[in-house]
Amino acid sequence: MPLLKFRVYWEEDDLIYRDIDIISSQTFLDFHLAIVKCYEFDGKHSAQFFESNDRWERFSILSTEVLVNKKDAPALSMVKTPVSALVGVPDQKFIYEYDPQKKWTFLVELIGISNEMSTQKTYPLCTRKEGMAPSQYKLGGGTDLLMEIEEKYDLGADEMAEGYGSDGNDDDSVSDAIMDTGGGEEDY
Repeated sequence: MPLLKFRVYWEEDDLIYRDIDIISSQTFLDFHLAIVKCYEFDGKHSAQFFESNDRWERFSILSTEVLVNKKDAPALSMVKTPVSALVGVPDQKFIYEYDPQKKWTFLVELIGISNEMSTQKTYPLCTRKEGMAPSQYKLGGGTDLLMEIEEKYDLGADEMAEGYGSDGNDDDSVSDAIMDTGGGEEDY
């Protein structure tokens, strides 16, 4: 059985991704659980996969809430559908959406097919992690960004609010760091 290697990018930042190896006969439910584990989400919410193309358009739906595949149903069952059933091209793409309320969205791309499986490994398997996983339950309004910068520069909350470094001087590098991570906006 072929081993499929997928790269799962967080839609908000393509520098944050996880590579997951999965046996082609395993189901989309197995794949869903692997993504949840790799991104350290709690797994309490429903999810959907959408077949996609190079323009990331959404087509057929696979859902955790559908338990049986039925003819002309609006969605397929993740439980009953093997991954190989929807892998038709060498660079197959899917969109994965977790938690309908929060709409965590990930872009999933097939990046490799191999016949070499290790009998000593359990699949699906996260083989690579790049970037810090997003926090599933955010504290709200940019708090995560400020905490990242605070950790980076070892500044206290009061110093951050005033824009000063720990030496009491105006710290342009902190304000530059805030602007540099502002989601792609260049003019302020």
